[in-house]
Amino acid sequence: MTRKDRLFYLALLAPATGMLLFFVAGPIGRSLYLSFHQIIIGFPQLDAPFVGLTHYQELLGDPVARHSFLITGIFVVTTTFFELLIGLLTALIINHRFPGRGILRASVLVPWAIPTVVSAQMWRFLFNDAYGTINYMLFGSDTSQYIPWLAMPGTALLSIIVADIWKTSSFAALIILAGLQVIPEELYQAAKVDGAGAWRRFRHVTWPLIRPALVLALLFRTIDAFRVFDLAFVMTQGGPADATNVIQLYGYKKMFVEGWLGYGSAISVSVFVIVLILSILYVKWTGQRLLEAKA
Repeated sequence: MTRKDRLFYLALLAPATGMLLFFVAGPIGRSLYLSFHQIIIGFPQLDAPFVGLTHYQELLGDPVARHSFLITGIFVVTTTFFELLIGLLTALIINHRFPGRGILRASVLVPWAIPTVVSAQMWRFLFNDAYGTINYMLFGSDTSQYIPWLAMPGTALLSIIVADIWKTSSFAALIILAGLQVIPEELYQAAKVDGAGAWRRFRHVTWPLIRPALVLALLFRTIDAFRVFDLAFVMTQGGPADATNVIQLYGYKKMFVEGWLGYGSAISVSVFVIVLILSILYVKWTGQRLLEAKA
């Protein structure tokens, strides 16, 4: 490759690189700067004192932050598990040929296509303790048995978990379906000739070959679930009693409700670092799985 070719390729990459630096690296760098300074909304920021790692030390000792991380962890583990499970079952169903398969595939993607704020508002109405459809389906017109889903700590967290699973399971199904469609039909035919039943075909043919797709779906869903904000903000505002106060919502409250820009930025940077570490680990694991699958 000549020097002229390299310059040409760099020129082609320059616009995309510039956009990434402006919209990604810029905000991250700004948040990092704010996290090292004591900045409060309404006070001059030019002479904001440098506090170093003070905000991060406070974050480690903040009981509300620890609780928010715990709530976020429960949300991430629960939603990711059920989304992958439901996504796998959905992908296995719509991968078969049957009348109306195209319509079913399109309808499966509808929840994912709906904006998160819209779906959160919809589920808030469904879980309403006075006129919600969920209570009516469970107890009919007997309002004395209606459950205040969004007003109790346990059921409030369950509600946002259900809403997230409903919305994003189709995304996992789409990724897994892409993995299923690259499996040669000849492998299944050979397994049938050898006398393998449906379970053994899934275990020895389907499962090993869709593991890379499953790991990719796991990567995307874990990262996205860790950044959850809009569901909890719209449905519960983090309540009751901080039962759904996920870490991103807690950072939002610190920054824009209480005005502590420095401390809120430290929370945002901490979330970024955790998501970055998870991404690196998942990508490394995905590479190993791909090598094992090819071997």
